[in-house]
Amino acid sequence: MHVAVTSHKRDDKRDVSDSEPAAGNGRGLAAAYLRQLLLKQGTYRRLWEQHVVRERRGEINQLAVAEVLAQHLWSYPRHVGDSDVMPRQLKDSVSRALSGRLLSRPQLALFIDAFSISAQEAERLWRLWNGSGSVAVLSGRRAVSPELEGDLREALGPRRHQTLSLHDHIEIGADGLPVRTRTMQVIEATAPNTDRIPYLYDTNALTLDVGQGCQGVSRQLYKIGDELFATSILLSKVLNVGETSTLEYWTTYQYQDDPDDPGLREHRRAVMHYVENVDMRVQFDAARQPAKLWWATWDGVDGPITSQEEVGLDLQHSAHRYMRSIERAVVGFYWSW
Repeated sequence: MHVAVTSHKRDDKRDVSDSEPAAGNGRGLAAAYLRQLLLKQGTYRRLWEQHVVRERRGEINQLAVAEVLAQHLWSYPRHVGDSDVMPRQLKDSVSRALSGRLLSRPQLALFIDAFSISAQEAERLWRLWNGSGSVAVLSGRRAVSPELEGDLREALGPRRHQTLSLHDHIEIGADGLPVRTRTMQVIEATAPNTDRIPYLYDTNALTLDVGQGCQGVSRQLYKIGDELFATSILLSKVLNVGETSTLEYWTTYQYQDDPDDPGLREHRRAVMHYVENVDMRVQFDAARQPAKLWWATWDGVDGPITSQEEVGLDLQHSAHRYMRSIERAVVGFYWSW
């Protein structure tokens, strides 16, 4: 088994509720995406954060969000009584809406108007709310255990960048074993003087080669937990807050194992917090095609499969899956010979 671990994005640990939308629940998926928009650093988050009295790091403050909605209704009332509504009267409906338990059409419209959500993001919210299958947003319960997440935070320190897009291209050789993964990653610095990003993997049987946007690899290697290893990719340019860079690097595997080992018939990406625009592609050698191939999600890196979908190969013997965003989840492909 090999799992790439993405542990860098924003500083949030949980949203407003432990309730997760069921797969295929359009309103639940819209609620998940709305939470992501409100938690992401930017205009929407600043709108509600200015009303926070006591901050809880990484969580949406429901009363602060209710304050934004109430102020909008004071200026643009929709029903009798809206001009006098108090934020505390809206807190429960905010909780139900953001948890996905009850996100009605009028509520979603109110969020869009009150936070001045962009036309593109509003369209995506409505497509999700209406059950569109063309927009993929995945929000899970966890990617790694709380203990491992704590170990990572202690070893790597505070996050200094966020990932704007991530592409993994996995190659499977004629012997049925993974050969290498090419990763393209667009990052944005969230702290001054950002000169490196962490690189994490769950196996020591690999080499790491860097290209565009990368200066080299740190000589420091950390062992975190029983199987996870970490080092740093050094950037070719020191980034200040808001500056972006496109990185390209290759992970090459050196397995000598039996390709029938189930652990070598999968590739997974674990996202500890939140990443947008994730694209995964697996390509098989023409001489060794899988009997079956599935796209799946797992209950953490050490948990069972929670959902799966059989997929086919294209004319280049490959399959790919694009996710608009992933949050606290493990996703990937697995196959049989």
